[in-house]
Amino acid sequence: MNRKHIFYTAIFAAGFSLTACNNEDKKPEVQTENVTKEPKIKEENISYTGDGISMNGFVAYDENKEGVRPAVIVIPEWWGLNDYPKHRAKQLAELGYIAIAIDMYGNGKTADNPDSAGKYATPFYQDPQMAKRRFDAALQKLKSYSQTDTGRIAAIGYCFGGAQVLNMARLGENLKGVVSFHGNLMGVPADKNTLKAAILICHGAADSFVPAKEVELFKKEMEKVGGNYTFKAYDSATHAFTNPDATEAGKKFKLPIAYNAAADSASWQDMKAFFGKIFQ
Repeated sequence: MNRKHIFYTAIFAAGFSLTACNNEDKKPEVQTENVTKEPKIKEENISYTGDGISMNGFVAYDENKEGVRPAVIVIPEWWGLNDYPKHRAKQLAELGYIAIAIDMYGNGKTADNPDSAGKYATPFYQDPQMAKRRFDAALQKLKSYSQTDTGRIAAIGYCFGGAQVLNMARLGENLKGVVSFHGNLMGVPADKNTLKAAILICHGAADSFVPAKEVELFKKEMEKVGGNYTFKAYDSATHAFTNPDATEAGKKFKLPIAYNAAADSASWQDMKAFFGKIFQ
């Protein structure tokens, strides 16, 4: 074997050896995937006190979601804390929030007819500070949960509850925003020095309980104080348009209320977009 052949054989052997060593040092890459856990909604029936009375509440949140998350308070229709606001709280939990549906009347009291509902609801229109005290009691209870991001809290309300969340905003509650679904629009006079929350109004364009004059007055009021508000009106939607039980109740009690699936879906999507902005 001549010298040139020996030289190239040695070079090849050394290169092969180095490549083999490098291959031994390299560990096979492990393919990892981000596993998203399915929501596991925790539901709690709770009690808390405030304004000298005992109140019930319903809390919902995703147990599989780690860390704090924005929180939402749900104020029911004038029927009180029945299954409907609890359902909405669960939907909010599925979106990643912690939610509490609250008992404004106290002791879990609910109404099954307009006469009782009106009797229970009227004092809160007459005495907004009473409503605020009971709202604050629920707010403090919500803040006691480790899942609650206390700097990112909003409130939503339906009919009577819609009017109440607007009053809470006007009274200066430290909320990121409020959403009124088919609620009355006039209440405590707005003050630019106290109004902090952004406002979303989800209104039925055919709502005879909230006539066009009231809509106009509300808009003028918000513009006068520089309120951060968005007004959405849904064609053909009457009062209580988000509640699937509204049509039957309307027929039973001869009230101009009815469920409107399109408006219900559209208003929920508008709420989600609104939360996406205020909770950034």
